[in-house]
Amino acid sequence: MAKERETVITVVTKGLADRAGAAGQACLVVFYGQNIGKRYFIEHTEIIIGRSDSANIQVEQDSVSRQHAKITTREGRTWLYDLDSTNGTFVNDKGIEDAELRDGDLLRIGQTIFKYLSGSNIESKYHEEIYRLTTIDGLTQAFNKRYFLESLERELNRAVRYGRQLALTMCDIDHFKRINDTHGHLAGDYVLRELSGIIAGNLRREDIFARYGGEEFSIVLPEIDGPGAAGVAEKLRGLISAHVFSFANEIIPVTMSFGVRATTGDEDRADAAGFIAAADAKLYEAKERGRNRVCF
Repeated sequence: MAKERETVITVVTKGLADRAGAAGQACLVVFYGQNIGKRYFIEHTEIIIGRSDSANIQVEQDSVSRQHAKITTREGRTWLYDLDSTNGTFVNDKGIEDAELRDGDLLRIGQTIFKYLSGSNIESKYHEEIYRLTTIDGLTQAFNKRYFLESLERELNRAVRYGRQLALTMCDIDHFKRINDTHGHLAGDYVLRELSGIIAGNLRREDIFARYGGEEFSIVLPEIDGPGAAGVAEKLRGLISAHVFSFANEIIPVTMSFGVRATTGDEDRADAAGFIAAADAKLYEAKERGRNRVCF
């Protein structure tokens, strides 16, 4: 049910990227957008981020102003300023006029997310982030598709070996294209982040929540049978339907459809591809039956 999303293009210029920085020099790492994992050293006292060709860090997106934000460094401290941009500058998902940056902060400019790293062990932090980015979706903080597929294969093998219960839920935001078309892609990204937080906050530690692609997500539920998994999905459906999604002073109606499939590990569908297809078929059924429902 996943759909193609708008391509995000990030171009960094003026020599800030692709080379080693001084020991302990702060940097930005692209956490979401094109060139994920690239780092850009903060080596000037003032750095302009924007769509303009003259920007130090050029982000070519319609949602980014020509001169969108400014980073300044003085006396070992780094500050971010919004330059009266059209769509705002965000630190850890909060709109700012100015803010002092701290190690680990997430900066959102348009549809690109940077992570700010500082301190004496920049190399170690950077390589930890690169490893993290191989498993995590930068926008939603859910696991990515690659990690989901590896985890599902592992859990299926365990279910087969020990004859244990295992359930899989595939879920998809209803009419997500309409949200993007009506409210814009920045609002769509907000919905993805907000919804992911709701789901992740209502699962067990052993459950595996992942962004499968676009607006479709997956949840692996070890040691849970079909009715139990359907109950989890129904709880999540209700929480999402009741939640107030508000972006740029507009309320965005959001609902989600869920397809659930379960196995004891000894059935002929106990392979990853077949298991996903079976859960996806139930998701499609939920869509066909009117959306905002769980099919098991």
